[in-house]
Amino acid sequence: MVNLKAQTTKPTYAPNTTKEARAKEYKYLISSINKNLLTELVDSTEENWQDAFAAMMLLNYHAPFIDSRIHTAMGSVEKRSTGFQRSLLQMIYPLYPKAFVPEVISLAGKTTDAKLFAMCCEYLLLNNRQAECKELLSKKANDNPVNPTTENPFFRVLQNKLNLKTPSKPPLADLLAKDFLPGEMVLFSFQRSNRNFAGLVMVRNKNGAFIKNETGKYFAVPQLARSCSNMPGYITNGNTPQGIFKVFGFDTSKSAAIGPTTNIQMVLPYEQSQDVGDSVTRSLGDNYRYLLPASWKSYYPVFEAYYAGKAGRTEIIAHGTTINPEYYKKQTYYPLTPTEGCLCTKEIWSGTGGKRLESDQEKLVNAIKKAGGANGYCVVIEIDDQQKPVSLADILLFLKTSPQ
Repeated sequence: MVNLKAQTTKPTYAPNTTKEARAKEYKYLISSINKNLLTELVDSTEENWQDAFAAMMLLNYHAPFIDSRIHTAMGSVEKRSTGFQRSLLQMIYPLYPKAFVPEVISLAGKTTDAKLFAMCCEYLLLNNRQAECKELLSKKANDNPVNPTTENPFFRVLQNKLNLKTPSKPPLADLLAKDFLPGEMVLFSFQRSNRNFAGLVMVRNKNGAFIKNETGKYFAVPQLARSCSNMPGYITNGNTPQGIFKVFGFDTSKSAAIGPTTNIQMVLPYEQSQDVGDSVTRSLGDNYRYLLPASWKSYYPVFEAYYAGKAGRTEIIAHGTTINPEYYKKQTYYPLTPTEGCLCTKEIWSGTGGKRLESDQEKLVNAIKKAGGANGYCVVIEIDDQQKPVSLADILLFLKTSPQ
């Protein structure tokens, strides 16, 4: 058992969290959405429209005028650039999940971009159009006999989803055992399959013991692994992918949305990072299957992080937030806030002075320090598909059956 004692720190401030700053931000975002979508959609205005899409996702924003403009965009989507098409697909996935099935089927059949094709298929799968996806994927394979689709990470994930029966989930206790990543600090982020429900993060030290607080209870705080797009994790800006990451340090972000609280730096297999050598991320990818317990080596859902890295995802970290939680007042994960694919903990800031009042992120950082520091691994794992937040009680059962 490792006890985690409370630590006192000097006050932390984020000026963009004051009541006045947040009101100004909201007004600006609404204005920019309307202004950008009022422009005629041509090559030179695509970026304006894409800025509007990003703001819409951030705010979960709908309005009759906006809806009509999105229909206009989808009506000419096949004429637009690949970057615009991806941005549009990323936005309609969470905000218009059932509105554009015929248009997306047509786009999927004509695009030559693997990532966009995967995004189209995921939109169709959201609408239970497995048959159309299989037909589209089969056509892609026939069109590219020289470059098998199995070698492309986007096609490989889709083929696994469409053609393989999902195996039974291996014992979670095998991941919690001391002989999994022995001698390493491990950050465990337990999630539901439905990322609209908050997950739970716990920390294991290098000796295989889970960190406890000063009252003798296991350290655990809620952690959201949902992105604004809510797309699967192998897609850029999708949810945090399930699987193994390498943890390599602490840092402080310059992003106003992430805020000044210390974050935890991580990399995916094969990720090209400015902060970590290619040899590190290549080793993580090459040894990925070897790192898993025997019972998990054939469980393909846990390879999502592996394929996300091969597909080019980058810069997924574990951080706090200064995003206004009131944007998500009606969401099941409130007061947590979604990201562009990172792991995010709750932080509460004063509306009068911008002072940090509560920080699960600071608690997490302190737990990692007690566990030996931010050098080890992070494991994101979906434990089941229950439609409720992950609780400590959900995990304790497996901890009791796992050798500690």
